[in-house]
Amino acid sequence: MDRGTEAGATPSRGAGNGAVEHAAAGRIPLAVVVVDRGGLVSHWSTGARRLFGASKEEAVGRPAVDLLPVSGALPEDDETAPYGAYAAYDGLGPDLESSLDGRLSYPAAGRARLTVTGRDRVDVLWWAYPLVGPGQERLLVLAADAGAMRHEDEEVAVERMAPGFALHTDFPGAEQLARRLPEILPSMSVGEGARIVAQILELGYPVLEFSQNDRVPVTPDWGVPRRAERKARRERAARAVATGGPLPRDVQDEGEDLEYVAVRERLEFLNEVSGRIGTSLDLSQTILEVSRAVVPRFTDVAGTYLREQVVAGEGFPEGVPDTTTMWHRVALEHTDEPGRWDDVVPVGEAMPFPAHTPFFQCMTTGEPVLVPRISEQMGHMIASQFEKRDIRPLITHRSMLVVPLKARNVVLGFMILLRHPERVEFNDMDRVTGAELAARAGLVLDNARMYTYQESVAETLQDSMLPHIAPRMAGCDIATRYLPGTLLGRVGGDWFDSVKLPGSRTALVVGDVMGHGLNSAAMMGQLRTAVQTMAALDLPPAQLLRNLDDLAQRLGDNYLATCLYAVYDPIAGELHIANAGHIPPVIVRAENGHSDLLDLPTGAPIGVGGVPFEAVRVPVAPGDRLVMCTDGLVEVRGEDIGVGLATLCESAAHPAASMDDACDTIIRALNTRGGRKDDVALLMARLNGIEPEDVAEWRLALDPIEAGRARAVVREQLHVWGLTALADPAALLADELVTNAVRHARSRRIVLRLVRGETLLCEVDDDDHTLPTLLSAGPDDEFGRGLRVVSRLAREWGTSRTSAGKTVWFELTLPRRR
Repeated sequence: MDRGTEAGATPSRGAGNGAVEHAAAGRIPLAVVVVDRGGLVSHWSTGARRLFGASKEEAVGRPAVDLLPVSGALPEDDETAPYGAYAAYDGLGPDLESSLDGRLSYPAAGRARLTVTGRDRVDVLWWAYPLVGPGQERLLVLAADAGAMRHEDEEVAVERMAPGFALHTDFPGAEQLARRLPEILPSMSVGEGARIVAQILELGYPVLEFSQNDRVPVTPDWGVPRRAERKARRERAARAVATGGPLPRDVQDEGEDLEYVAVRERLEFLNEVSGRIGTSLDLSQTILEVSRAVVPRFTDVAGTYLREQVVAGEGFPEGVPDTTTMWHRVALEHTDEPGRWDDVVPVGEAMPFPAHTPFFQCMTTGEPVLVPRISEQMGHMIASQFEKRDIRPLITHRSMLVVPLKARNVVLGFMILLRHPERVEFNDMDRVTGAELAARAGLVLDNARMYTYQESVAETLQDSMLPHIAPRMAGCDIATRYLPGTLLGRVGGDWFDSVKLPGSRTALVVGDVMGHGLNSAAMMGQLRTAVQTMAALDLPPAQLLRNLDDLAQRLGDNYLATCLYAVYDPIAGELHIANAGHIPPVIVRAENGHSDLLDLPTGAPIGVGGVPFEAVRVPVAPGDRLVMCTDGLVEVRGEDIGVGLATLCESAAHPAASMDDACDTIIRALNTRGGRKDDVALLMARLNGIEPEDVAEWRLALDPIEAGRARAVVREQLHVWGLTALADPAALLADELVTNAVRHARSRRIVLRLVRGETLLCEVDDDDHTLPTLLSAGPDDEFGRGLRVVSRLAREWGTSRTSAGKTVWFELTLPRRR
């Protein structure tokens, strides 16, 4: 692109009049080159074609180092270079090749000689801006012909040179630059370009933006005057001081370098702050980093306030803040004597802010508010919102700057910055610096907020999917542990469960959906629900896994899961177990304390499809413990799983005062090994059993008279057990269940069973598969009141289908033993 279509290199006000006139008469064309992450040229402007001789078709796709071969940089004392040598920003590396090869990750500028076909060597000024945002683009390179900047006045040097940017507010090319920026970065709109140019003119240094969320301020060393010229300028200044005469014009211009120094110091400060914040995704830690980064270098007091929704982790706040919005003081950093601020403005306090305060103006406009000095009147106005606390001595006569903490155009909070009265007041440059600081801090805080929110959502989701298992079931005690993956997030596919079954039996389940994340968790939720449903049907373990495998096939072929399903019968004293590709459980024998892995048919994982499952029966004694877990507990990358299983057996056999202590012992033994990153589900059951003398069973005939017999045998048995207080209610409820069974059973098989355990359990079995339900019985209805009586008097009641029919049961709370 020529002068009319491409931004040029414009000398700043450090140049003499001749240079300014020369630039005004004809702006210097720029070559614009974009290098992708593979080091290949992805954009080659018309200016690049004119400067380097290669067409766009020849350049795009070729290595940048081949198209821009450096034949030697100019030494600083080279008197043949009238405009001085151009060193890289802050002395961090003068070589253009370093930028092209990706060895420099910061903005740089310089002067170099390039070998160009047909032109021998070309002396160029270059600027390289690393692009850190989305997309494949890695580097933006701008170059200009240094020879085009020569002019006849050899006494004047172009001290500061910027590509298309000027360090004075009357730069006539601002509108043109705004229009040209989208040509350099095609994803940028003209409106964005105009805003960037306005920021350039206000700050005095360029800012390249290539997305709404990524901003990279760049200030390469624009070039320095020749060493001989600097020396001559100092000599002329010394002579003027010695003779008492006026300073020469160019020596007066030397003072203008202070402005550039100030700009650079501000940029260095912002870069330093950017490096110090965002080291953690913890919201509290990030808040402290932001506060400590600005005190004392930029301010003496920094108070950070966040909206209530942000602190509570309730997602992104909606709507513009108003006088009812609560703001939490989450951090306060200062250089005053310790404790001076703590009692007056304690961290953790929440309050709204009135409309007449500068804080309200900042939070509603989203713009910084500068108060050069807090007057007595303003100090009284601000202090009026603090009941019974006078903060005027802390703020009056101090300079104040209030900056918003924004993300995605929403104000998340704000920072109140105060300087001591004896310190220089905040000025417009500080306001701009504070705004840039707050913009960076806002993005970091929003990242931490989003991470905290997502962690909270994930934890809530995981907790909602994991069951809350009762510590005691019929004939067994249960303890569980769940540990989320340490590296792959808090949501996974591991689960455990227990289900109450007829006959005082308990189903114990541990499963693991392969993979991590929400998809695995959702699959886990579906499988867990299916297991609960099929367990309530009292399906045998092998048949349950067979049905679960069929269900997984219907849900999709993208997921596999392992599952261990065991049914504990405390009366028979046995475990009925089937395995679907899961690691085997550990059985700890109460008799001798020995622990072993149960030898089970492994089976294929759920989801493979078309494979058989086999169940085995394992006799157990009262006091034996069953330990079931997922492979995340025993498997460590780079280590044989046998080592983890051996450690599991050893730790499971360790004596413990309680079930919870036993689980903690296992976790400590296995979780201290490095490398674990998978979820962990652990279920331990102590199999206490039920003694034969605590079980009574009767077979009843299909005859209405059997209801009376049921009442009699229940009363008699409860008198034998010493539970006379429960005799009447238990007999009444047993009568209702037997009457219902006699009415609906199809054969003479009716079984009445009483079990004395943690509660008194009464069960009635029959061969009818229809489950009874509560009915709304009217005053004249003959039937429909039996189950209502049961639901009112029983501690708990329910129904379950069995392979032969159904079981209806109720429980009564045992009286306290004196």
